[in-house]
This record gives sequence, C-alpha cells and structure tokens, in this order.
Amino acid sequence: MAEQGWDHADFVLVSGDAYVDHPSFGAAIIGRYLEAHGFKVGMIAQPDWKNRSEFMKLGQPRLAFLVTAGNIDSMVSHYTVAKKRRKTDSYSPGGQTGLRPDRATAVYCRKIREAYPETPIIIGGIEASLRRLAHYDYWSDSLMPSILIQSGADLLVYGMAERAILETAEALQSGLNINDLTYIKGTVFKATSPDRPDDTVMLPSFNRLSGDKRLFAESFMIQYQYADTFSNKVLAELYDEGLVVQNPPAEPLNSDELDAIYRLPFTRRWHPVYDKKGGVPAISEVQFSLISSRGCFGGCSFCALHFHQGRFVQGRSADAIIEEAEHLITEPGFKGYIHDVGGPTANFRKPACKKQLKTGPCRDRQCLHPQPCPQLEVDHSDYLEILRRLRSLEGIKKVFIRSGIRYDYLLLDQDDGFFKELCEHHVSGQLKVAPEHIAGPVLEKMGKPGSKLYLDFKKRYMTINKELGKEQYLVPYFMSSHPGSDLAAAVELARFIKKNEHVPQQVQDFYPTPGTLSTCMFYTGLDPRTMEPVYVPRSPHEKAMQRALIQYGNPKNYHLVSEALQKAGRKDLIGYGRKCLIRPRSGKKNLAARKKKKNSPAGAKKPGI
Repeated sequence: MAEQGWDHADFVLVSGDAYVDHPSFGAAIIGRYLEAHGFKVGMIAQPDWKNRSEFMKLGQPRLAFLVTAGNIDSMVSHYTVAKKRRKTDSYSPGGQTGLRPDRATAVYCRKIREAYPETPIIIGGIEASLRRLAHYDYWSDSLMPSILIQSGADLLVYGMAERAILETAEALQSGLNINDLTYIKGTVFKATSPDRPDDTVMLPSFNRLSGDKRLFAESFMIQYQYADTFSNKVLAELYDEGLVVQNPPAEPLNSDELDAIYRLPFTRRWHPVYDKKGGVPAISEVQFSLISSRGCFGGCSFCALHFHQGRFVQGRSADAIIEEAEHLITEPGFKGYIHDVGGPTANFRKPACKKQLKTGPCRDRQCLHPQPCPQLEVDHSDYLEILRRLRSLEGIKKVFIRSGIRYDYLLLDQDDGFFKELCEHHVSGQLKVAPEHIAGPVLEKMGKPGSKLYLDFKKRYMTINKELGKEQYLVPYFMSSHPGSDLAAAVELARFIKKNEHVPQQVQDFYPTPGTLSTCMFYTGLDPRTMEPVYVPRSPHEKAMQRALIQYGNPKNYHLVSEALQKAGRKDLIGYGRKCLIRPRSGKKNLAARKKKKNSPAGAKKPGI
C-alpha cells in the first residue's frame, strides 16, 4: 500500500484460499475486475481466524470487506463424503491442511465484525452462493438458515459475480448505504419489514421448513425454477430475524465482456510468499489451460452449476482465446502442451437454442433429459475451429481436452468432424467420460442419458480410433449411492462393468453438497420434481457395499461384495461362471467340490489343451 501511495483500500478481500493470480480463481477475478474499474483492492489470504489482528493488516477499507471461503465450499475442502478429515488441501501452500476454518465465510465475517463493527461486509463465492437460502447441511445432518443469517454479513453476491459486484461497488462509491442496496440483481439482502412488493414469491418460513421435509422440497423446487437468468422473480424467506430476500439472477455477460475479464493482467502464478512451501498445488491443472465458456445446460441433478453459473452458456470469442494461448506460449515453464480448452462442459459453446437468447432456459424442462429437446441446436463447428487454430500456433505441440465431454450431445451431431478430430488430436491416450450409472431408475434421478447411448458412444469412439490407427481407451466415471440407487441397481452396475471389461480406478460416492437437486432428494427422500418417494442409501455400511460393487475385483472389497450380493438375492453371481462377480472363498466344502469337478468327465482337460 505504501508503494502504491495508498493510505487506505476501498475494498479488502478476505479469502480462504491461498492467493493465486489466475482467472480460474474467483478471488483473483473479483480483485482484478474491481481494480480495472478504478477501485483499490487489498487481499488477505487465509488469515488466522483466531486472531482479530489478522483482519486488520490492511486497515479499515473505505467501502467494504469482501469475504469468500475460496474456490470450493470449506466443508468439502476439509472432509470426504465419509466425513473424514482430508489429508491435503490443494488450495493451500504446499497442500497443507488446517489453514482455514470450517464454515469459513461465517467465521471470517464474525471476526471482521469484532474488528470493525460498522464496516459493510459482502460475501460471495461458491460457499455463500449455494447457501444463500435455507439449505440442507450434510455435515451436521440438519437444515441450516441462509448464510446471511449465520454470518451476519450485510449483502450476499451469488453466481458469477462480476456484474453484481461492480454495480454494488459503484453504488457504495456514490454514497449509498449498504442497507439501501436492495435492488441489485444477483444479490441477497436482509429486510426488517415483512412488507414486500406484490410480485415477490414468498417461500415458506425457516421455522416451517425445519419441521416439514415435504415443504422444503416444494420450496427448493420454486428456487430451482427461478434460478436461471432472465427470471424476474424476487424470492423471500422469513426468519425470526426478518426476511432474507433474493433478487433475480444477474444478466449473463456477453462475449466482449467475458473477453475483457480474461484479458485482465493476471500473472497466472501463486503469490511469491508461497515459494518456500512449494507453491499452491491447485494451479497445476489450470496454469496452462484455457477457459472457453461458462454455464451448462446439461442438467445433471447432482451438479451445483444450476444455482451458480446457470444453464445459459456464455462463450468467449475465438480471437480472445487464441490471443491468450499466444501469451501462454511465452510463459516460463510452458512446454508446448495446453492442458484443456473448455468450461463446465467442453463441447458447450453457446446457448442451447435461440429461444434462450430472449427468454432464457425453460423452467419446466431440461435441454437433454429425458430426451433431447426438439429446439436444441447441436453444433461443434465453432469449438472445432478454435481447436484447429490453436493446433496451428507455433510453439504448440498438443492441445488436450480434459473438461467433461457431454457424449449424448456429441452423438446428436450429424457431422463427425469434431468427433474424429477429438480422437486424432485431443486425447492423451485416455478419454474420460461420465456415464455415472447404467440403471434406468438411477439415471432418471441423475438427469443422465441411458446406458445405450454410452455404449453407442463407446462403439463409435473405438471405431474412429481403429480407423486412425490409434490405441486409445475410454475411462468411464461411475457414482455410487446416488438417490434412487438400491443394492439391486448397484449390482446391475457391477455386472455392466464386468461385461464391458471396465476396471474403475476411482469411485465417486455421492456427496450431498448444498444447492443440488440430488441433495434435496437425499435430505427429503422425495424427488422435488414429482414429489414421489425416492430410495436413498444412507447408512455408511450400505454406501460402502455399493462402492465396493463397482470395484468388485479388488480383493479388499471381497467381503462387502459377497454381503451385498447375498442381501440383493444374487448369490448366483458368486461362483466360477463367466457372469459371476466373485468366486466362493476356498474352504473344505469348496475344495472338495472343485476336486470333484476336476475329476469328472465334463471337467477333465481335453487332449492338447
């Protein structure tokens, strides 16, 4: 600050992550964006939350404190789905754990209040965004109030916050009080008066929600329907402390606005203070990657993008992406490999249909599930042209695509050009895709396509690679214990994996994080879209059995797999046949049976074999 000639900062941004000046890190984007519009921004990264003086390092900001837990929810950062403490934190220097508190947003806010009782506090980031109204908290197994209530903050900015934070900053700069900022799209505020405009949608009060899971499912579905851009509905939720009011989502950024953000002077490095600890691990996957889009119309039930980035896809211009790639080539440490060109879904580059440009995504249906919408426009030409231009740059050896590929969308394309060039130029020996499951009832709850589409994709992928003379593989990701998955469905998945000769190295156990349709199912036992009951595997033991079935070949899983098969009434899958998942454990009876089989005429070896 002294070197800059500042006697104060306009904003002090407090983050639960170590500071990495790269556009894949939300704190860096918000800081750089406000700086570009003339505001003085200070950064306090990973303060010691037990020490009030840590939050006073840069003095009292002139306008407000900005608080974020970091790039991911602090509870997800700290705990596995089994609620066990993680051993590393990739967003901390050297991967060290323990440098941020549980529920970091609320803890930071309370400490700031101790230091500066009158200074406005604005919260944002994914932790705040997905907890903006009443939500189920998996770690306490309880319904929690809006994080605005928990934290004591004055204003919450949700989603991809550039437009909302700039409007907020300019309003504070003009002299408006933080309590007057009740009109900004993409924000949530507290109101003391219960009186609201006629067009406000009043959600059930927190007290009513706490005792009625069905009511929570109904409330969640209202929020779900009005979470997308172009919604003009204001939502309000009543607490003993007053109303929590959510304004409609901020309008999406256009291509020029996105390009301007990614042209900001990011150093693309961690702060030098972390050098002695080996830097910040999280940058390794993104340092030489290119973000091409935001938003996703895929509609997976277990994904929080619906409530955060939204379903309206916003793409950067091809020229801006090429320009950034040319800059990457000059970066120290760049070896000619671009690790990724994508976004939430790599092959989504524009809104799903022309209608979305006028009225936004449909509230009553998804673009791809259960069947592709007739209005869906399938086109990979723009993305393909970007990839071709990147490959032609001097200094580029290989351009990989590691973001998710939505294969059902890819198969809808009548032009095989992208598929062929994907296999020829952009796969590093293995292409990772996410069918997630194969049992129909589970896929319906997930919002994912049927298993036939995955098999069609696999067949076409193998055919193209054979034509190209390439030996490349498909690596499918599967999820266990998702709502709707009972032991019978888990067994069906295990049989599919065996039949198709997959050997999953990793299994994702469903993680009920705030703000997803699947988490609502997990908490309520209801599908909020239909209000029909849905089976939810809850006990750690059943979850362990479902997870073990996916990796049935691992000897460590034998007893869990055996128990699961017996409980599912599938003892027929324990044996020596080709369709069996596991063999009986050797014992006197089994050994005698095997000897008898070996000595019988049918079991005797044929000559020459």
